Amino acid sequence: MDLKTKYMGLELKNPIVPSASPLTWSLENVKAMEDAGAAAVVVHSLFEEQLTHESGELDHYLTYGTESYAEATSYFPQPDEFRLGPVEYLDLISDMKKKVDIPVIGSLNGVSTGGWVKYAKNIQDAGADALELNVYYVPTNPDLTGSEIENMYVDVLKAVKENVSIPVAMKLSPFFTSMANMAKKLDNAGADALVLFNRFYQPDFDLEKLEVVPNLVLSTNWEMRLPLRWIAILYSHVKASLALTSGVHNANDVIKVMMAGGDIAMMASELLMNGIGRIGEILEGVKVWMEENEYDSIEMMKGSMSQKSVGEPAAFERANYMKTLQSYKSLI
Repeated sequence: MDLKTKYMGLELKNPIVPSASPLTWSLENVKAMEDAGAAAVVVHSLFEEQLTHESGELDHYLTYGTESYAEATSYFPQPDEFRLGPVEYLDLISDMKKKVDIPVIGSLNGVSTGGWVKYAKNIQDAGADALELNVYYVPTNPDLTGSEIENMYVDVLKAVKENVSIPVAMKLSPFFTSMANMAKKLDNAGADALVLFNRFYQPDFDLEKLEVVPNLVLSTNWEMRLPLRWIAILYSHVKASLALTSGVHNANDVIKVMMAGGDIAMMASELLMNGIGRIGEILEGVKVWMEENEYDSIEMMKGSMSQKSVGEPAAFERANYMKTLQSYKSLI
């Protein structure tokens, strides 16, 4: 079976790419991922807060809407609480490139166009084959318009692209008013890939202490439905590569991503729960399914279930919403 795929111009041996997670804090884990069959790896994120503590622009975004809550910025960890600092991060990427043969993708997490974006060049110089930008921002101020948020994403992308020659992917949230238009804007601004979607970690309430507390819940299969739908819609409408992240746990999930039109399927939760060895098991499952269904290659199935290719394109739109609600009558 020919499992090869292309992502941001990188030739990959298969479509499985471990996404940024604590698993990539160590070189040993990344080497184990390669041995298990991973086609590339995204290193955990380096945060803007680690690079520009005095940035006025960063302060603007982090404090926007927090004027009434003096403790708001106290939730940000201190620089010495991060697992790896900027120097160690570059050393890790450099070491990875010496020890593994698969592409290594760096990751930057930030919100402003401040000086931190120039660090992308340092990541490139350390040997990274590509860079993933995670613009993780939750707008809470009612005076901040949707167009301002969209421009922030585009401006960050352009600023980074000016500093590097390696491919750059944009990791997005699904909370744009017009997802298709936002994808087009980033595509036109030079994004080499769109990664759908970032999982915003929702806080919980501690009823004993009456405090808001962080709460990390690993993904489940059903969470891939939203990015799956949007990849199927965007396929053939943007030049950028398409990656699905959130909810990929087994061989069927990987196959669905390919049929929707994705170039790679990213995973983290499955590996955190059941070990890095799952990569090989999932790849074997993909091969078995392809053989049973007479697919010779990944390229042969790519996009075959996209909105462009299916017999009923409305299945991805409002008509399917009504049909789904009507189908519930059979359960009553």
